[in-house]
Parts: sequence; C-alpha cells; structure tokens
Amino acid sequence: MPSFHEIYKKSELVRKAYDFAKKAHQGQKRKNGEPFFNHPLAAAESIAQWGLDDQTVAAALLHDVVEDTPHPLDEIEREFGKDVAFLVDGVTKVGKVRYRGVESRVENLRKFVLYLSKDIRVILIKLADRMHNMMTLYSLIPAKQKRIALETMEIYAPIAYRLGMQKLSGEMEDLAFPYIYPQEHKWLVQTVKDRYEEREKYAEKLRPILKEVIEKNGIKIIRIDSRAKRHTSLYKKLLRYDMDVERIHDLVATRVIVPTIEDCYAALGLIHNMWPPLPGRIKDYIALPKPNGYKSIHTTVFGPDNRYTEIQIRTPQMHEEAELGIAAHFAYQQTKGTKAYAERQATFADKKELSWINQLRNWQKDFTDPEEFMKALKIEFFRDRILALSPKGEVFDLPSGATPVDFAYNVHTEVGNQCSGALVNGKIVPLDYELKSGDIVEIITQKNKRPSEDWLKFVKTNVSRSHIKSALKKPSTTGGITLIQPYNKTELKLTTGDRLGLIKDISTVITGAHINILGINTQRNGEFTLIKIQCPIITKEKTEKLLVKLKKIKEVKEASFQLV
Repeated sequence: MPSFHEIYKKSELVRKAYDFAKKAHQGQKRKNGEPFFNHPLAAAESIAQWGLDDQTVAAALLHDVVEDTPHPLDEIEREFGKDVAFLVDGVTKVGKVRYRGVESRVENLRKFVLYLSKDIRVILIKLADRMHNMMTLYSLIPAKQKRIALETMEIYAPIAYRLGMQKLSGEMEDLAFPYIYPQEHKWLVQTVKDRYEEREKYAEKLRPILKEVIEKNGIKIIRIDSRAKRHTSLYKKLLRYDMDVERIHDLVATRVIVPTIEDCYAALGLIHNMWPPLPGRIKDYIALPKPNGYKSIHTTVFGPDNRYTEIQIRTPQMHEEAELGIAAHFAYQQTKGTKAYAERQATFADKKELSWINQLRNWQKDFTDPEEFMKALKIEFFRDRILALSPKGEVFDLPSGATPVDFAYNVHTEVGNQCSGALVNGKIVPLDYELKSGDIVEIITQKNKRPSEDWLKFVKTNVSRSHIKSALKKPSTTGGITLIQPYNKTELKLTTGDRLGLIKDISTVITGAHINILGINTQRNGEFTLIKIQCPIITKEKTEKLLVKLKKIKEVKEASFQLV
C-alpha cells in the first residue's frame, strides 16, 4: 500500500487539501493539547494505508473543516470538486449521530450511519476518524469517554467488522473496553499477562518445526507468525467458558501464509499428519467464508508437549482481506492497470467484479426490512423509509413522505399533541412538509395546544392518526378555548409474577434512577399481578431506559408506561 507521504508527493489534489486544512485549523488545539490538524492528518494517513483514492485522502484531510472552521461546504466544492465535497458533507452528517444507550435504537443508528454515507468511502473516512479519536480518548472527561466508547463498541466496531475490517474492529473494541468496563479490563490484563507471554514462547518454539515440515514437502511459506487474541474478544469468550482461561485454546494462534488455496489444504494435511487434530475444532472458512467475507482454515491440534494449539492457514490475499476488508478491494482495483486506476480516481466498478457486494447483502439478516440492499459503491437503505434526527442526535425511523407532525408523535404523544411548529435543518417549515433522510427536526410545542383535524389529511403514520383522533375525542373547554386535558404524571405498568421482595426491588431500580414514586397500586389477576406506579412526568428517553432495567428484574414479565 502507498504511504501518505508517497501519495502527497504524487498528488496535487492531496497537497492542496493538506495546505488548505492545515491553514483552516491553524491555532486550534485538541483536548490533549496537540494541534487540531494532527487529527485529520492521522485519518488521512489511515485512508492512504488502506489504499483508497486521492479524493478520499483529500476528503479525510478536510473532513472537519466545514464543522469546525468558518469555511462552508460550497467553498470546498469550488476548491476541490463535487466528489470531495460530497464525501466531506457525508462525514459531517454522520458525525451528528449520537448514541444515547437506548438498546432498541442501536440498529436504527447503524442504518442511519450507512444511509447517510451512501458511498462506502464516507464510512471508511468516519472509521479512520473514530479510530484516531479513540486513541486520544484519555483527554476527555469520564462521561464523554464512556459515551464515545459505547458508541464505538455498539455502532462503529460492528460496522467495521461487517465490512470485513476485522483488525480495525478489534482495535476499536480494545480501545473502548477499558472505558466501558474498567474493573473487568484490569482483572483481565492481570490474569492473562503471564499466560500470553508463556504461550507466545511456546508459539516461537512451534514456528521452526512448522516451517521445516511444510517447506520440506515443497510448499513455500510466505510468512509464519503468531497472533495474540484481543482482550475484548477474549473476555467475550471467557464469559462463555466460566471465566476459565485454561479452556481458551486460541489465546495465541500461529498463522501460516502460503501462496495458493491448494497449498492451504496441503499444509493442513501435513499439520494433521504431524499432530492429531482436536475433534470438532477444524473450521474451513475457505469453503464456507464468514458472512463478512473472512476466509482462512483454523485447526486446533495436540501440538508439542501434547498441548492444544490453534493454527490458521491462509493465502496472502485472504490475509490482506482479513486485515483491511472492503478497503482491500479498493486497493486491488487501484492496481488493475486501467487509466482510471492508474490515476487513482474513484470508480464504480462492474458489480460482478466486486465480491464484497454479496457479502454486504448479508447485512439484510441484521435488519428488519428485506428490501435493504447494496448496489456497487452506493448504499440504498430503506427506499420506502426515511431516517430523521432530533437536535440531540436521536434517530427516528419514519415512512417516506412523513411530516414534522409524524416525527413529533414518534418522539412522544404529548409532543405530537402540543406541536405548534417545526424547524428542519434550522429553518421553519410548514407542518405538512415532507421530511427527507438526514433532516434534523426540532419540534416547537405550545402547552395545552390541541391537534388540528386538518392534520389527518397529511400525516403518514397510523400512530399519528390514532393519537390525533383520540385527542380530538377528549376535549375540555376553558374560557371559550378548547383544550386537551393536560397530563401531569407518568404511570409505569408492570405485569409480574409473585415473589418475596419484588416490590422492594422495583422501587430500588426506580429511585436509583433519581425518580420519585408518588404511589403504587397492585391488582392480582390469576397467576399474575398488575402493578401501577405513578411518578412525576418523565421524558420518553429516560422512561425507555428505566423500562429496560425493570424488565431485567426477576418475575417482571412486561413493562410499559402512559401519561395520566
């Protein structure tokens, strides 16, 4: 792969972007005290290492200019062209997404990141940006550290993994792990440090034996090395093995890289002839690749000293794809020799050529809508849906043609009922305005306002229609003005079994969330109990988080809420 320095020397576009970004960020500092420009430069260096085109490298250098300096997007387009401006705009929009820890919305966030990206290169710039931010996370306050680490673990590391970028995904998870689970991380590092060192020494002893046997039989070894299991991956596996490190056979795996697929299988036969394999521990990811395209052969054998030993066998191309994932395909296209590739121009290659398209289609199983799919370098998610943002970065999934009123009811029933106006991307719009994916929607509310019957003519969701009709049926009149009855409490409704101390456990969770309990009513219904708990008005976001915690209490079967 060419280095950033090599691309800088050859590309006028990259040199111009470098100078522009450095001047734009002059005088700005990051939280750790270093010049701000170090960050976009680090992102651009990663993009260069992944083998992407000049436009993407330039966009990585410029990706924070629009957000953090006075230079607008149209200036970027004038200076660097539509392609670079499109990439910068995409990264800027994706940067507005915030993960707030609401489990039910994780997939919406992932979809939104992908939808906004539209071009795979936007995602790759964002991943490079996030990776460097994780490396400097130590300089932020603890609350921000945890939020960004959670966002990385839940959103960006899974996206990197699904793009086949296993190394990047693992690095992100390992950087996030100590901020999310500090005690567990400390225990793990102390527990496995000596075992890592001991197993690495064992792997060193193994390598020359493998090399001699394989090469003696006419198979060239391109490389043979060891790979230590990442801390996050190890911890996840330990949870399945009762935290017993001795049951982890791939703490340090030996990796053998040979020229061809035929050589992979021949090497496997030689290894099994030398050391018997552990039954059920041979995994052929060449014949049956992982959904993200990963290919390799894994086998666990009874090695020297009769010790369990994992060995991985792959070709150089498999290794490159395992490390770089989708970026490896860009690099491959760059070296094909066509004029476009030789000039390092972004290109939309023949779909049949890009095997990763089929890999990315496997994402459908992670999403609920079967119509989701990927075409070439463009992603078309939810063609009949839109994904809009609140000013806080919360993502809402709505049907195409949805209006601010639909958005308001999706936030909360009372936000919808009291909706009096809306701002979309900072500008006032009519309530029947059709929203588009990527719109940032702010709802203006007026206390005691009543929904309009005219809203039924343009709202798109059944939820909105139902709430409007319900509110119109329950009017009260004050001084000639028709008002809906104001709500002043949140009522939590729990369906539970029966056990000693259940009410106490429920009360502890609620008060632990700094919420006062105004009253508790219980009603027995056969083998179940209905518990109604009244509290002061709680925001929808906070209530949803509380319900997730309440559902985890033993004997709580269902949990919901309503305003009363």
